[in-house]
Amino acid sequence: QTMFPVLSQDEMAGHYSENDVSRAVRQGRIAGQDGAWDIIAKRVDAIPEYRSMFEIAFSDITPERRVEFTHISDAIAAFIAWEWRADDSPFDRFLRGEDALEHDAAAGMSLFYGSANCAVCHSGSFQTDHSFHATGLPQIGPGKTARFESHARDTGRMRVTGNYDDAYAFRTPSLRNVSATSPYGHAGTHADLREFLRFHLDPASGMDTYDIRQAILPDFDGADDLRIMSDTVEREAIKAAATIEPISLNDDELSQLIAFLETLTDEASLSGRLGIPDNVPSGLPIDR
Repeated sequence: QTMFPVLSQDEMAGHYSENDVSRAVRQGRIAGQDGAWDIIAKRVDAIPEYRSMFEIAFSDITPERRVEFTHISDAIAAFIAWEWRADDSPFDRFLRGEDALEHDAAAGMSLFYGSANCAVCHSGSFQTDHSFHATGLPQIGPGKTARFESHARDTGRMRVTGNYDDAYAFRTPSLRNVSATSPYGHAGTHADLREFLRFHLDPASGMDTYDIRQAILPDFDGADDLRIMSDTVEREAIKAAATIEPISLNDDELSQLIAFLETLTDEASLSGRLGIPDNVPSGLPIDR
């Protein structure tokens, strides 16, 4: 989780013409000398303050051995596990037998693990089966494309496996802190949790009436965020791939379900335990 985002064009590496890391990735140079990880590690090792901090944290870093990317990824993993650990939500305290859930939340939990069928996919301690499902959610924005492609679709898991059965399937997200982490959907199509749940419960009906004003989008001149939703063929393909059976909940039940989802919020994990530093050893600016 901490090693591969730096290799992804869509996450941190950038386009192959932009920097030496992305070029190394494109050329298949990942591990080993002058690979993408090595390039990044050398940058960090060359900053004296970082070097000093890593020497304190890792006993195997010596004057003869420089910082390697495994040190960096281990440090990031330890930071993430501490800074945003979410295990003290009202639901966690309920599971530990420390507190009871209030009435609406308890009713929502019954729906979640019962007739609303949420737990079929959102199972386990983190409310995810870690698997991939086609749920018929709208596609907005530029999609996922290779450099030589001009479409705007995102076929999800199929882009990795090449298997048509995986078309428009996306990994089930954890629901920890879900009520505080909008927008929702793999493409960020819904800013409001209630409206997202309405759609998610019956995606076939919601697809044709989706209003992009429900999304949170930056101003970007020339963007055509509705290319897929304006294409009947593409829209129908997403609907046809969906494996969700419609479920009917009334407004009160929807409110109860949301009340339960709100119990998954760990306030300490939202702001972080260490917080944003005033500066970093690289001297790069910090976006607050």
